[in-house]
Amino acid sequence: MSITKTFLAISFFALLFASCKETASEPKAEMLSSTPKKITTIAKLETASFNVEGMTCAIGCAKSIEKELTRLEGVQKATVDFDTKIATVAYDAEKQNPASLMKTIKATGDGKTYTASTLKS
Repeated sequence: MSITKTFLAISFFALLFASCKETASEPKAEMLSSTPKKITTIAKLETASFNVEGMTCAIGCAKSIEKELTRLEGVQKATVDFDTKIATVAYDAEKQNPASLMKTIKATGDGKTYTASTLKS
């Protein structure tokens, strides 16, 4: 009986101390360092798809190419599918063109690993 009372008392105080914490929430480091992407209007939205050769993995290769494409001015969205080896890019045609997108894909990494060609639709 004494063990049960002791266990209940410890549980009660643990619950009391855990639930009564009042701490001021501080801004997280990633919130402070991240800068929001500028919202711009897209005058002429187009989509282009490319065959991408030279990728050896989904995380290192495909995500790196995706990241480089999304950094370009006028690119709204870029996805690179490692399995199908296809990159699809939605971009503002007044700021980018398929040739510049292919050049960015080829320049990713060491500049010699990846090749891109326009996908025939």
